[in-house]
Amino acid sequence: MSTSTLGPLGRWSPETWRTRPIRQVPAYPDPAKLAAMEAKLRRYPPLVFAGEARRLKAALANAAAGRAFVLQGGDCAESFNDFTADVIRDTFRVLLQMAVVLTFGASVPVVKIGRMAGQFAKPRSSDTETVGDDTLPSYRGDIINGPEFTPESRVPDPGRMEFGYFQSAGTLNLLRAFASGGYADLHQVHRWNLGFVERSPLADRYQDIAHRIDETLGFMAACGMNGENTPHIRETDFYTSHEALLLPYEQALTRVDSTSGDWYACSAHFLWIGDRTRQPDGAHVEFLRGVKNPIGMKVGPSSDPDEIVRIVETLNPANEPGRITLISRMGADKVAAKLPPLLRALRRSGQNVLWLCDPMHGNTVSTSNKIKTRNFDAILSEVRGFFDAHAAEGTWAGGVHVEMTGQNVTECIGGAHRLTEANLGERYETFCDPRLNAEQSLELAFLVAEELKARRGSGGRMPAVAAQ
Repeated sequence: MSTSTLGPLGRWSPETWRTRPIRQVPAYPDPAKLAAMEAKLRRYPPLVFAGEARRLKAALANAAAGRAFVLQGGDCAESFNDFTADVIRDTFRVLLQMAVVLTFGASVPVVKIGRMAGQFAKPRSSDTETVGDDTLPSYRGDIINGPEFTPESRVPDPGRMEFGYFQSAGTLNLLRAFASGGYADLHQVHRWNLGFVERSPLADRYQDIAHRIDETLGFMAACGMNGENTPHIRETDFYTSHEALLLPYEQALTRVDSTSGDWYACSAHFLWIGDRTRQPDGAHVEFLRGVKNPIGMKVGPSSDPDEIVRIVETLNPANEPGRITLISRMGADKVAAKLPPLLRALRRSGQNVLWLCDPMHGNTVSTSNKIKTRNFDAILSEVRGFFDAHAAEGTWAGGVHVEMTGQNVTECIGGAHRLTEANLGERYETFCDPRLNAEQSLELAFLVAEELKARRGSGGRMPAVAAQ
């Protein structure tokens, strides 16, 4: 397999990242065992295909131009123990419900991307964790080590990569069946939404969108369009994504596309670089600059606008639409000050980028009992601040990126049912970051849809940007 030459940085191949400084790398105790697992994974079939990644890139290019809105969501970190059809189905179902609401609120197609089928690795703020008098390596996600606070569990094990591969394959198989087998039928999804509206304390606020969906589906049925004769009603496109953190795994699943001769990372359709691993000369930027997937990058309040422009130019030297998604994660109290300079810098650079809002990571707090949580009001406040910044700069607020689950966990406080710190112990199940539960996720979708509708209906700048 040949290498490729990309811009002034010179020749790239799937292993050139190994020559660069790297952060958030696990310390595997047995290099030979790691190398053997990488060789084994290289012989396995790809999890996704280049043509699927190209379709997603085209959809993201539409979103960057203001002709679509992106919904990206799923677990903070998938768990090997939660690998059940019910867990996969419930998360997929809530994402469908959110997408239908957003489609009608924004009056544009919604691109659906799950943090699923591979979101097993997590960056950590410290290499170690201390409980009482004991200090052990930090838990870095099930694909690396175990969450149990024991010396044996916290040793990085290359064998977990194979387990993660097979779980990802199983998840993808079920997601494809759900997406194309009738489970995604708009009529069915809308019925689920009506059940939520009836249960919600904020039902009156949501009735307008629910009524508009009713009218539209009724009109389509009167025109003879239904799930039996119109595939777009009963099927949907659904893509997978995860943070490209564990580079030995990503390299092992990188393949040459037989139709184009280009390299693709075949562990997911969409991969992103985290806020902790976006060093311009670092290994993660080096790896992702050479694969042709659409890729993302988290940008937080410490981001330097000039540096972000430089990284974007490195990752996308041809300035290809749909290639780069920047995921803003500022925090509700910082978004108004920190996001506009980045928007201006990227606009001046002429780079084609899509902007998403991650309102989760910048709004994590600890309770008096040292339990991590997130406040629903802060999450919504950051989303509104994200829209405000884009409206002021004349750019398109292209979507949202949320950590959520289809389960009725109690990890984030607030929302229509007013969960409090006292409720956190009822079903606090995450090993990493707190997630919105099913009802909070759908509530966020309704509120974002209201926001989109109000901005467009009151002469906001979104339609003007979409027309550019």
